[in-house]
Amino acid sequence: MVKRLLEHGYVSRPEVSLAMETVPRHLFVPQELQANSYQDSPLYIGEGQTISAPHMVGMMVENLDLRRGLKVLEIGGGSGYHAAVMAEMIRPDGHIYSVERIETLAAKARRNLQDAGYSELVTVIIADGSKGLPEFAPYDRISVAAAAPSVPEPLKEQLAEGGKLLVPVGGRWYQDLILVVRKGNEFIQENLGGCVFVPLVGEYGYRE
Repeated sequence: MVKRLLEHGYVSRPEVSLAMETVPRHLFVPQELQANSYQDSPLYIGEGQTISAPHMVGMMVENLDLRRGLKVLEIGGGSGYHAAVMAEMIRPDGHIYSVERIETLAAKARRNLQDAGYSELVTVIIADGSKGLPEFAPYDRISVAAAAPSVPEPLKEQLAEGGKLLVPVGGRWYQDLILVVRKGNEFIQENLGGCVFVPLVGEYGYRE
């Protein structure tokens, strides 16, 4: 799987490819779909949600410039896979706060992260991710795995100086992956290209 991502240019940093080689993706996929765990495609995980395709996880992790010791906020925890890959990048002294709005998925993510050995690096919290998680802000990095109609203001406000936010922005069926970098009170945006994510449901996202 990782070899294909390297060949197609989705991943170039050795740290990212090592993290993706290390995390057992099949532990984060429903049992009935585990034969497809290492295909480069999103997979259904229940409750109308998906685990992102490996190439998208690799792209997001690479563009967030993750490294040891960072404090990361993840919005849209899903099955916990993306958080596990990021945990490999920020360990041993970084931490990830993963927000998931659907209680059953949050419970599964906690179990998956426990089984894969990442529970000490990732805290899964049930909340409206469009509001961020102000109690632990500011964050060095914010990763959003659901599509918003615009960049949510609370997420920008919760970025540390020099911090980076990656969020899909657009309609419900097609979006652009937007990288936001905070420079004081200025937020510099870069469009990294098209993508498709499930909607970010919440006060600063889409309504159900």
